Amino acid sequence: MRKAKGAGAPPWTIDAYESDRGDTPAWSFIRSLSGRDKGEAIALVKLLEEQGNLVRRPQSGALGDGLFELRGKQIRLFYVFLPGHVIVLLDGEIKKRDEIPRRTMERMKELQAEVVGRGAARRGRGASA
Repeated sequence: MRKAKGAGAPPWTIDAYESDRGDTPAWSFIRSLSGRDKGEAIALVKLLEEQGNLVRRPQSGALGDGLFELRGKQIRLFYVFLPGHVIVLLDGEIKKRDEIPRRTMERMKELQAEVVGRGAARRGRGASA
C-alpha cells in the first residue's frame, strides 16, 4: 500500500466487491485483459491507490450518487469510496461507446448498494465491540 500524495495524507486501500459465491468481478475482468488493456487497467488501479479521491478526468469520472469510473482508452473500471480511505472496485467492461449502457449502470448501482450496505453493517458491529 502506498501513501496518497500530500503531506500526512492517509493511505488508500484498494478492495474489490466479492459476491456471496466468492467471485470478484473487478479482478476477474482485469485478469481477462491482455496487452495494452491489461497494463492500462493495472496502471489506473495503482493511480487510484496512490491518489484516491484526487484522481480526476480524464482518468476518473463521477457517475453520480457516489459511483465513479476509471477510464482508459478501451476499458472502464467502476468503484466506490467507503469510510476509512477504502476504495472498492466493483467491476469493469470494455468500452464499446462513449456512454455507459443502461444495464451496466443498473448493475453497478446494485453492486454499490450491496457494498455500502455491507460497509455500514461492519461499522455497526465495530461500534458495539
